[in-house]
Amino acid sequence: MRFSEAWLRSCVNPNVATAELAAQLTMAGLEVDSIEPVAARFSGVVVGEVVELAPHPNADRLRVCRVAAGRGEPLTIVCGAPNVALGMKAPLAVEGAVLPGGMTIRSSELRGVRSFGMLCSAKELGFEDGVAGLMALPADAPVGAEVRDYLQLDDVAIEVDLPPNRADCLSVHGIAREVALLNGLVWQAPEVAPVAEGTSEVFPVRVAAPDACPRYLGRVLSGFRADARTPNWMVERLRRSGLRSLGPLVDVTNYVLLEMGQPLHAFDAARLKGGVQVRWSRSGETLALLNDQPVELQDDVLVIADDDRPLALAGIMGGRDSAVGDATATVFLECAYFDPAAIAGRARRFGLATDSSHRFERGVDPTLQPRAIERATALLLEIAGGVAGPVIEVSSAEHLPVRAPIRLRADRLNGYLGLVVPAERVGAILSSLGMTVKADSSGWTVTPPGYRFDIALEVDLIEEIGRVYGYNNLPKRSPLASMQLQAEAETVVDLDRLKDLLVDRGYQEAITYSFVDGANQSKLDPDVEGLPLLNPISADLGVMRTGLWCGLLEAALKNINRQQQRVRLFESGLRFSGTLGRIQQQKSLAGLILGPAEEEQWGVRSRQVDFFDLKADLEALFRHCGVVERVAFVAKPHPALHPGQAAELLLDGSHLGWLGMLHPRLEADLGFTGRVFLFELDQDVLLHRQVPKFQSLSKFPQVRRDIAVVVADRIACADLVAGIRRSAGELLRDVIVFDLYQGDSIGAGLKSVALGLILQDDADTLTDARVDAVMQAVVAALTNEFQAKLRD
Repeated sequence: MRFSEAWLRSCVNPNVATAELAAQLTMAGLEVDSIEPVAARFSGVVVGEVVELAPHPNADRLRVCRVAAGRGEPLTIVCGAPNVALGMKAPLAVEGAVLPGGMTIRSSELRGVRSFGMLCSAKELGFEDGVAGLMALPADAPVGAEVRDYLQLDDVAIEVDLPPNRADCLSVHGIAREVALLNGLVWQAPEVAPVAEGTSEVFPVRVAAPDACPRYLGRVLSGFRADARTPNWMVERLRRSGLRSLGPLVDVTNYVLLEMGQPLHAFDAARLKGGVQVRWSRSGETLALLNDQPVELQDDVLVIADDDRPLALAGIMGGRDSAVGDATATVFLECAYFDPAAIAGRARRFGLATDSSHRFERGVDPTLQPRAIERATALLLEIAGGVAGPVIEVSSAEHLPVRAPIRLRADRLNGYLGLVVPAERVGAILSSLGMTVKADSSGWTVTPPGYRFDIALEVDLIEEIGRVYGYNNLPKRSPLASMQLQAEAETVVDLDRLKDLLVDRGYQEAITYSFVDGANQSKLDPDVEGLPLLNPISADLGVMRTGLWCGLLEAALKNINRQQQRVRLFESGLRFSGTLGRIQQQKSLAGLILGPAEEEQWGVRSRQVDFFDLKADLEALFRHCGVVERVAFVAKPHPALHPGQAAELLLDGSHLGWLGMLHPRLEADLGFTGRVFLFELDQDVLLHRQVPKFQSLSKFPQVRRDIAVVVADRIACADLVAGIRRSAGELLRDVIVFDLYQGDSIGAGLKSVALGLILQDDADTLTDARVDAVMQAVVAALTNEFQAKLRD
């Protein structure tokens, strides 16, 4: 909610400075996000009137103006603005004026004609009104007056981030009510007198969905002046609230929305056929919206229609075919209460986010509509003239929300807040909140006002009292509780330690959304269907993730697009599977690397990361968990990974995760220009480690024996190592693969693998005979299991 401080103070004006006012609102739960000046600093700019206008003798696009500045003779001003006109009033920066940015205006010669100032656009004064050329001021603007004073630009715009339950503060009047309450002032919403009827013209109204629209008001207004313009005070209040002036008919509805919190809509009555209906749409109906967006409706969308077609999405946005324009002479003004459940989610379905839907989804005061339509009518007739017809109201009392009384117990209030709030103070706070209060010996019976949808339980009342009483005024007490340290299982690895290890190896932790783009996820994990969200925050975040790769790849791509060529990311989070109502959540640890293997430097030749760089990082994790020798990397296809560089990770034969290079097809589809390597591990399985056991150091020397065996190239080195460990016995300490060779000298389809065996005995020095026996057993095992041959 954005509003002008001057507008707020015209409603209620506490004796506090802007900073203190913002602090009050924030501490009351209405967090102030920003306070910004409504215009940049400038001086020496006055209201000028163009009294003479002539072409420039030496430039086709310039004109020479004589501009009255309210002091002495009119000034000669050379102007190139396309909209300068005789009789126009515009900001005039006289000699010595200082504009935003520090530019000082001096007389200067432009193509042979001396100019003694400058006529200004809105942009040159530091604020934007969306209009090219000079900033046109109203015809009644006093010539010579300081523009800063005339437009009341010594003002700030306050932006308040409201929680979803405080829809009652989505208006200036709502904020004023809070400010008055916090400062002990009395504030009542201004009375709105009914507008006298000047015509009997009406449009018939039928509400076919009273549960979704329990109250609908409408009236016909006609006879507007064609030259009517929105007054400057309203234009400025709208601008400072973030809205642009679009003409009196639209401006008035926007103004009442901001002032009172009630959305309204004006239809061009000449475009309506028959009566106005409030009904559910029919599947297949179409509607072109005000923003020219065509939408196809389903049967659960509430619409405003005439006898022929839908005219508007109820509570969201009007339609193009019934929109008001400069030629509109008669309007049908709508003011309704829509049930929040009938509006919620519909705007997002069509990719819309409007001020009306924002308010109706959270709840609008169901008693506000008669006052709002009278206020809008009075403003329209004051600005544009014309006459108003009678107000037509269709309401369903049984469907209008009714605020039920709530019982507030004094002992429960004092127990929650930790102090005794005097009963008189409690009654005063509740009454100031607009509630009806009946006190008795044990507490109060409280009925919330219509605009407080969020007050339904006793704890809601306690929260309101604590909020207004002041959180800073509540006593501070340290909790008293017996603390007992819980034993930590040695078999569980601390996840933060694994994260630190990855950070030590150059990774950075990422936190991505649990919901992702369904199209991208189906490419990465086509065998698992993602769970769709009923109310996604955007179209590209529509399903729950089945793995962490989708979010990590998007994060990596954003880094690349910002000139970060070396990317290493990891994330710990949940992946989701199953069906609605039976959702399963599994913890995962995933990551990716891409780009150069090392930071750019002179000491190491640059190369790109490969499969084995990532494999080494994972082995470091497994080594810390004490399972590195129990994890097998088994070549296996995965739909998201390169068919020749993909491996399933098995821990003691059970699935642990995946490792590999992103499939080239996905690499191109997602927008990567280089290789990307990914991993994902089952976090719960990974964190169960083998407890380290002490083993004394042997006093006897190690013996190393190297062998080179020729095997078929389909046999993995890991299988050879595993075969050696099975056959070598208890003397084997380690196996090292230190060379791999393929070439014509050993034949096609074969490879030579050189292995170093480290042998040691804890009780004696190894003899050649014992070592030879171990080596013979190893060679025999490799020959029998893998048809290996010793290489000469």
